[in-house]
Amino acid sequence: MKTLGHDFKDVGLIRRALTHGSATKGTDSYQRLEFLGDRVLGCSVAAWLYKGHDEAEGRLTARLHALVEGPANAEVARSWGVSELVIMETKTRAKGLHLSDNVLGDIAEALVGAVFIDGGWDAADTLVRREWGRLLGDKPRLLDDPKSRLQEWTLKRRRGMPTYVVVDREGPPHAPVFTVEASVRGEEPARGTGNNKQDAEKAAAEAMLRVLLAKAD
Repeated sequence: MKTLGHDFKDVGLIRRALTHGSATKGTDSYQRLEFLGDRVLGCSVAAWLYKGHDEAEGRLTARLHALVEGPANAEVARSWGVSELVIMETKTRAKGLHLSDNVLGDIAEALVGAVFIDGGWDAADTLVRREWGRLLGDKPRLLDDPKSRLQEWTLKRRRGMPTYVVVDREGPPHAPVFTVEASVRGEEPARGTGNNKQDAEKAAAEAMLRVLLAKAD
């Protein structure tokens, strides 16, 4: 993948980073690389934000999560054309999972892990700063995400991280409706629905924010 800007010595790492669990067995999918890449990505972005943004911990944490969670990672993966390259079982692809934020975000992290293994910290850090750095132009949009706003609210008030749980799923496989419950310490849970887990989580976060802000009035 020339778009990564890294000349791989072990090209097998690229294939592994692009391989969904439905197409393989054991450790040949992207899952282990994703585990590693998630930590490398988070460390790189955290160091970069610490150096470049003189802000309180709560604001830095909100920025960090806005930049390294699923939707942002999926956006980077799409810029690499990953959806066309994902290796997965035919029936799984037919369900559209190669287009989902979850899968694309996981593969973006796996590719960071692959670059780290192949080229070390400097290669991975250069990749992250270049590719995720492009998202900084979208800071207002990313930080306006209701999950990021809710997280910022809770961290500022030392209420911990919000949690999200899928409590219901209805509808046919091609058109599911998810119901997610958002919880904040000391508050009753709030629910939201959406056609995928991410949208339902955002709706639940928005509902929780409305309750919290109404109490503050």
